[in-house]
Amino acid sequence: MFLAATALAAPRIQVHGHRGARAAMPENSLSAFQYAIEQGVDVLEMDMAVTKDNVVVLSHDSEMNPAFCSGPAGSPKAIREMTLEELRKWDCGAKVNPEFPKQKAIAGTRVPTLDEVFTATKGAKVEYNIETKISRNKPELAPSPEEFVRLFLNLVKKHHLEGRVILQSFDFRTLVAMRQLEPKIRLSALMPESALGAFKDWVGLCKDAANAEIISPHYRVTTKGRVESAHRAGLKVIPWTANDPDQWEKLADYGVDAIITDDPAALIGWLKTKGLR
Repeated sequence: MFLAATALAAPRIQVHGHRGARAAMPENSLSAFQYAIEQGVDVLEMDMAVTKDNVVVLSHDSEMNPAFCSGPAGSPKAIREMTLEELRKWDCGAKVNPEFPKQKAIAGTRVPTLDEVFTATKGAKVEYNIETKISRNKPELAPSPEEFVRLFLNLVKKHHLEGRVILQSFDFRTLVAMRQLEPKIRLSALMPESALGAFKDWVGLCKDAANAEIISPHYRVTTKGRVESAHRAGLKVIPWTANDPDQWEKLADYGVDAIITDDPAALIGWLKTKGLR
């Protein structure tokens, strides 16, 4: 009885499927998102870029990644330099991502629009953690922060998903813009892996990020003390991107609220064995 009660009392750690589930399916694809939903994820994590004709699409890379995407000879590589029609000529599923050899190849996988993904998945019991791919150093690869957020917010409102969306970014300009446009949207301040221990004051970092409700550090800089400090300030902690049981064990012990992973099926299975799901 004591063990059963302990399991029931254990906090639920949410699972965010990173780029859908790129350990198993082409990343940021409709197939990846559908697979993640079938495995039981709580949140679909994805990345946004914007085409030349101002269509919001889902891609981690602002420029097409030749490791797993193939396009017409002479085609522009930057998404911002292509119309949606031109982008549709690229296949991002025929080649398996070499970082994930167990990934399933799906020839004919096109970069989806955010509108398509919302339409296909909003009937499922999932939320969305969506990143703006934008950089001060390469302004030509994205619209302005304000325009980027406006295009995104239009789609969120079209599908009535304001309460199910998190906007995350390493570039806090988009978080500031969203807070001004729609204060109800939850915000997540991403921390780059290269920063390691540089950002010790997570609470202050979130204040700089338009008072973001969530801090999203790399799993390697996540510690129990930092998680506890964030929780005392009312913040949620969602580390990225942890893919093996040793990492999950530490993060669960630290008391994180969610884990972003490339392999949501494996993480969900692991959480079940620990009585955390």
